[in-house]
Amino acid sequence: MFKDTKAFSGFSVNDIPRAKQFYGETLGLSVAEQNGMLMLHLAGGGTVLVYPKGNHEPATFTILNFPVPDVEETVDRLTEAGVPFEHYEGIGLQTDEKGIMRGEGPTIAWFKDPAGNILSVLDQ
Repeated sequence: MFKDTKAFSGFSVNDIPRAKQFYGETLGLSVAEQNGMLMLHLAGGGTVLVYPKGNHEPATFTILNFPVPDVEETVDRLTEAGVPFEHYEGIGLQTDEKGIMRGEGPTIAWFKDPAGNILSVLDQ
């Protein structure tokens, strides 16, 4: 039934202008705004809807993963741009001083958007 539909996912934020700046300027994604919502245009043709929600609560799981050629270099560049990385220990995850988890699955680092939603960069 849905084999040929162009499905897309979405998530909420509490501040569309801040989200537009973060996803467009900080992360460098192509962002379109329409009807008070954002469409993130991802490499490969995917899209993600970002919509405002007055009682927004941040996702407690990773909502968007960005495969990159060099996780450490990307973490360094985002850190320089003011993006803090999450640090985990003792919950089955152990990140280093930069917030990078290595050696258990793909090298990965987690960070949050301005609305508190969890994103990641990971090995391509």
